[in-house]
Amino acid sequence: MSTEVKLPELGDGIEAGDVLEIFVAVGDVISEGQDIVEMETDKATVPVPASVGGKVTKILVSEGDTVAIGGALLEVEATAVSAPVAPKPDAPKPDAPKPDAPKPDAPKPDTQPAPPATPEPVATTPAPVDPAPVEVQPTASVIPAGPAIRRFAREVGVDLSQVPGSGDDGRITREDVLSVVRSASQTARATTTVPASTATAAPNPTTAAKPLPGTADVDNFGPIRVERMSKIRKTISRQMHASWSTVPRVTNFDDADITDLEHLRQCSKEDYAAQGLKLTTMPFLIKAVATALRHNPAINAVIDQENEQLIYKDYVNIGIAVDTDRGLVVPVMNKADTMGIPEVTRGLAEMAGKVRGGNFGINDLKGGTFTISNLGTIGGQYSTPIVNIPEVAILLVGRSRKLPVVMPDDSIQPRLVMPLSLSYDHRLVDGATAARFLNDVIGYLEAPSRLLLAL
Repeated sequence: MSTEVKLPELGDGIEAGDVLEIFVAVGDVISEGQDIVEMETDKATVPVPASVGGKVTKILVSEGDTVAIGGALLEVEATAVSAPVAPKPDAPKPDAPKPDAPKPDAPKPDTQPAPPATPEPVATTPAPVDPAPVEVQPTASVIPAGPAIRRFAREVGVDLSQVPGSGDDGRITREDVLSVVRSASQTARATTTVPASTATAAPNPTTAAKPLPGTADVDNFGPIRVERMSKIRKTISRQMHASWSTVPRVTNFDDADITDLEHLRQCSKEDYAAQGLKLTTMPFLIKAVATALRHNPAINAVIDQENEQLIYKDYVNIGIAVDTDRGLVVPVMNKADTMGIPEVTRGLAEMAGKVRGGNFGINDLKGGTFTISNLGTIGGQYSTPIVNIPEVAILLVGRSRKLPVVMPDDSIQPRLVMPLSLSYDHRLVDGATAARFLNDVIGYLEAPSRLLLAL
C-alpha cells in the first residue's frame, strides 16, 4: 500500500514553494528523514526530508513546479525487511552448492569473503549477506551530496555522478568538486598549449565562457535565452515594487574618517586570526549602527499604515544584504546592540558560512529592524539603496579610499575615508533625524574607543 509524502510546514507565512531539485527516483529505497527534494521559498532554499521510509513508487512533482504546503510530493510503498530480496538474482542463488557456480560470480564481490563460505547459504547467513549488496543498489541512484554541494556543482558544470566522495560514508564535499574543476582546467591548459592552430580551431568546452542561463530560443532580432523567474527573484520583485511605490525615499550622503579605526583593526587582526576569525571593518560598522539605533528610535521603527500607528522596536536586529547567485538575501543578526566586536565578528563568520553554503533557513531572514548593504566589497562609493520594507531606513557603505583631508590644524593629510549612503522613509524619518543618526554612526567609527566602551 502506497503512502503519500507531503510538503510539510516550512515556516510562518509560507504557503507554497517551488521544486528546485529532486534527489530520488522511482524505485529508490529511502529512509525516514532522508532528503528527497529541495524547495525554494521566498528567500531561502530548504531540503525536505521524507516523513516515511520505503520504496518510491511514484514521483508526483517535477522540477520547477509550485507546490502548496500539504501538497503531495511522491508516493512511497512501505517495504518489509524481506522486500529488498527481490533483486536477489544478481547474487549467487542459495542453491549454489555447485563448485562451478561461485567461480563466475567471484569477481563481482572481490572484497567479500562469500565464496569460501559455501555452507553459509544453507543457514541463516543469506539474510544478512543479501541485503548488503541490495541496499547499495537503491542508494546508488541517490548521489551522496547535500543541497549546497549539488547547487555548487551545477554552477561550475560538474556531474556529481562522476565525482568520488572523500567525506564520511563517501559523501561528496566542496573540495571534491573543486578537485574535478582543477583537473579539468589543467587538462584544458595542456591541450591549449599544443599547436596554436588547434587551440583556435577547436576551443575546449571546459575553458569556454560560462553559458548563458535559460533555454535557447529566438525572437524577431536574433537568439535569446529564456529562464523561468525563480521564487526568490519573484519575491524580490514584489518587495522592491512595494518599496518603490509606497515609500517616499530620501538619501543622505556622508563620509567617515576611519583612519584610526583601521589602525586599531590592523593591530588586532592577528589576535582574531589566531582564533580562526577574519577581522574586517564590518563588525565595527554593525556595532556603530546598532548603538546609534538605540539613541535614534525613529530609525528603528515601522509604520503600521493600516492601523495608523508607529511601532518602535525595543530590540535591534541588523540585516546584512548579501549578493548571491540566487538574488539578494538579507540574513539577520539578532540583538546586535548587546554584542561586542568579538561576538559580532563570530556572528558574521557564521552568517557568511550559511549564506555561501546555502544552509540558511527562513528564520535566519526574519525579524530585521535595519539593513546594511556593503557595496564596498564589489566596488563603488555612493548609491541610493532602496528601503527594505517594512523597515524605514537602510545604510549602504561604499569602498573606503584614501583622500587628502584638511585637518583641524589646517594641515593636509592622507586619510582613509568610508563613504556612507543612508536612505530613509520620509513618512516617519525627517531629514534632521536621519542626519543625527548618521552623525552618531560616523562619530563611533571615527572614535573607535567610544565604540568599544559604548553601552
